[in-house]
Amino acid sequence: MQASVSRWSILGVVCLVVTAVGLHGASADLPVMDGVPTAEPEAVGMSSERLERLDRVMRAYIDREEVAGAVTLVARRGKVVNFSAQGRRDVEGGKAMTHDTIFRMASMTKPIASVALMMLYEEGRFQLRDPISKWLPEFGDMQVAVPAPEQERLTGSYKLVPAARPITVQHVLTHTAGLANTYRGLTQPEFQAMNAERKPHDTVGDMVKRLAKLPLNFHPGDRWEYGRATDVVGRLVEVMSGKTLDAFFRERIFEPLDMPDTHFFLPKSKLDRFAALYGPNDDGKIVLTEAPTADSRFVREPHVYFSGAGGLVSTARDYFRFHQMMLNGGELDGVRILSRKTIELMTANHTGDFGIWLAGPGYGFGLGYAIVTDLGPSGTPRSEGSYYWGGAFGTIFWVDPSEELIGIMLTQMRPYTHLRIRDDLATMTYQAIVD
Repeated sequence: MQASVSRWSILGVVCLVVTAVGLHGASADLPVMDGVPTAEPEAVGMSSERLERLDRVMRAYIDREEVAGAVTLVARRGKVVNFSAQGRRDVEGGKAMTHDTIFRMASMTKPIASVALMMLYEEGRFQLRDPISKWLPEFGDMQVAVPAPEQERLTGSYKLVPAARPITVQHVLTHTAGLANTYRGLTQPEFQAMNAERKPHDTVGDMVKRLAKLPLNFHPGDRWEYGRATDVVGRLVEVMSGKTLDAFFRERIFEPLDMPDTHFFLPKSKLDRFAALYGPNDDGKIVLTEAPTADSRFVREPHVYFSGAGGLVSTARDYFRFHQMMLNGGELDGVRILSRKTIELMTANHTGDFGIWLAGPGYGFGLGYAIVTDLGPSGTPRSEGSYYWGGAFGTIFWVDPSEELIGIMLTQMRPYTHLRIRDDLATMTYQAIVD
């Protein structure tokens, strides 16, 4: 970043003030916020002193100008013991990070879309092995792109063969459908061309119809591959329920769980809490890539494209409430969203030994979540059976049923893979467990 010394000196003073009034482990220092039950760390088997290391590690990323700011939240046994807001949400605007800052959640939308579909499962709308063509007929008679044989005359780089089996609901929930995507596969050029066809008033339903016209990268169920499958999940919610995904989320999840700051498109009245988005320069220092204005695609009209794969904005408070519901077995504050047994099904490994290349070894995948299956290869302190996901702008969360633990870190940085901030969140959380 081409930043003056004076600007960053001022930032350092402001951030120290924010840290001082934020959290250092004791419940007395936690922000008083409706819907966020708090406790002394020691009351839930954690160390106040050791939790201070989490704040210091996050602070170091800010001091090195590698992120502008971050909000962290750690909860155990239903009680929040760390809730810190450090740095700035908008460096250029001189705005400090706050506990109620609103972030682009990107792929952390996916678990919510998956829960929405499983709510319909509980109403008897489908079985996991049903073909999605029952509701989305455009996915009938799919074809698979396979490498062109050396001695076969073809006009392109691949040939098409009929899919060995239909795409099922389970396939799209687990990213095993073989759908064309931006990451890999023979159909990447066609996928990029499809993206370029998007018009301002298109809906996700329009995109899904175009996606269904592209060949699959492999036969459904043969392996794991990340992509737009959760947009198909969201479209299934719309077709089965007769509501837009926005309306379903709001009426069936956000309002019942008291999540008032979670939206597909941020109301302009809340722009003063919206975080700026940053990326790294050649030296790894932050540079602004999107200002938090009404021109952001997460704000501007038309409000018709509701992406289950990555459309939401939210706060740490709201996202904590959603996943405390999951950790509680589907219920929060007297409101039941799912059955405990459905959550057990969602957070089991559905992908066997398939490589989950985005997570790495030691992980499987459930219905909307990556699952820790083996501590050694995964290299994480999170317990086996923990489930998690992250977002493209650097956000991450996990739920650890064994330790009754939730961790959330929200920042706005893309790309972020040159940083270890997500891994550090887990390390600093688990080293604070002392019971």
